[in-house]
Amino acid sequence: MTTLRIALVAGEASGDILGAGLMRSLKARHPDVEFIGVGGPLMEAEGLVSYFPMERLAVMGLVEVLGRLRELLARRKKLIATLIAEKPDAFIGIDAPDFTLNIELKLRQAGIKTVHYVSPSVWAWRQKRVLKIREGCDLMLTLFPFEARFYEDKGVPVRFVGHSLADAIPLEADRIAAREELGLPDGPLVALMPGSRGSEVGRLGALFLDAAQRLRALRPGVRFVMPCASPERRAQLEELLAGRDLPLTLLNGRSHQALAACDAVLIASGTATLEALLYKRPMVVAYRLAPLTFWILKRMVKSPYISLPNLLAQRLLVPELLQDEATADALALTLAPLIDGGEEQTRGFDEIHRTLRRDASNQAADAVLNLIGKSV
Repeated sequence: MTTLRIALVAGEASGDILGAGLMRSLKARHPDVEFIGVGGPLMEAEGLVSYFPMERLAVMGLVEVLGRLRELLARRKKLIATLIAEKPDAFIGIDAPDFTLNIELKLRQAGIKTVHYVSPSVWAWRQKRVLKIREGCDLMLTLFPFEARFYEDKGVPVRFVGHSLADAIPLEADRIAAREELGLPDGPLVALMPGSRGSEVGRLGALFLDAAQRLRALRPGVRFVMPCASPERRAQLEELLAGRDLPLTLLNGRSHQALAACDAVLIASGTATLEALLYKRPMVVAYRLAPLTFWILKRMVKSPYISLPNLLAQRLLVPELLQDEATADALALTLAPLIDGGEEQTRGFDEIHRTLRRDASNQAADAVLNLIGKSV
């Protein structure tokens, strides 16, 4: 077997997880494979020699990106030159579209096969980006089926590989075991998940706690659990909790255990809604943005829904309360019947889970090897 050389670039922790899974599957099919590019600790553990630390790419928000733009552009320019010189059999950009799509375009022009793993939200907004993707990308690997349909319509070669979280999370989570593990008593339990970023917790934290207090009046005996994404988020939430009388347990991380343990979830729109779906926990999705940002996005976004469960179901499966509609009373009233109801949601979630459970890393590895004519 000839040595295979695969270049990968991931820009953040979620990409590092996907990249490591894909590398493992590629090694299983083609043991004589060498990996170059940029990745985090998980990808390095699988054998990637990273040109520079992945953290240098992990920037959030427009202002932060502007502060680091010079460095990012210089790194990208150097990376393109290095990879063209190295001539890998394929380049795989994992998520981080603002950084990786440009690399894919330049490498493809230099005759290197390019793959993009994890679709940007082109189906929702900035649809023009699909033209750049079509030009720069030999193959798009999507986590969700509705994304693959969008690319097919636009003439981009695509393969729906499924989601590795759907592979990892069991079809039925053990609620009793999760409660025992967390030391939580029996009785109705609601998980509060206002997001992992400081700005999200700033906008939604107090609102979620107000909603929890209203919910206690509607459902006496209800208790709450709240996973904190980091020590900073925990400090922020402790401050918001001061002076409130709420039977609430704060957790350091452990969001999956919180989801397994609870009966229903009040949750910020984002990736966590997919996790709640895979744990089959009925949910109410809420989101608030700065008024001007909301006004702009409302005009730009083409999709009728914002939450992943509804995008995946292609219908209004979970309630979405956005901006001014997201009041403490409305959230509590919408959530109350789901604590011991919500069967319609959980049936829909089960169906979606089975659709997404496709052994994603192996599917992605097969697609990459197929593209470069090395399929086993």
